Amino acid sequence: MDVVGSIPAGPTVMHPVAADAEQADDGRHDRRIERAMTPEQTALVSRVRVLLGDEPVVREVSMFGGRSVMVAERMIASVLEDGALLVRVDADRHDELLTRPGALQAEMGQGRTMGPGWIEIAPDVLRDDEQLAAWVELALEHNRSARG
Repeated sequence: MDVVGSIPAGPTVMHPVAADAEQADDGRHDRRIERAMTPEQTALVSRVRVLLGDEPVVREVSMFGGRSVMVAERMIASVLEDGALLVRVDADRHDELLTRPGALQAEMGQGRTMGPGWIEIAPDVLRDDEQLAAWVELALEHNRSARG
């Protein structure tokens, strides 16, 4: 797992400073950012960051073939190269959530389904700000309950 952005504890905001570089609030460039994002990823990651503005500890890592967003050291979502969103949600709600528009059983490679609680959301659904906010909130709810 490559760390691509690390934020110290406490409320912080990440600011883009170049195509795929970021800068922490203290002004230091994070040299560990290595992987360029696709335009679809860049746009969606920016929108997700806005939705997470009030979360106390957020960082991004490169995993699951995308830019994963961690809140309190637990992944809530990963923005995939095509602009889809892999979300971590309550496994007890998995089947119910799969009935929503654009929700698909997440796969880790073709034909290798991920377990309950892992759902991929199609990019066309995420163009709607309310849909994106709803999925991010579901992921945050799971994150909070998993933390206790």
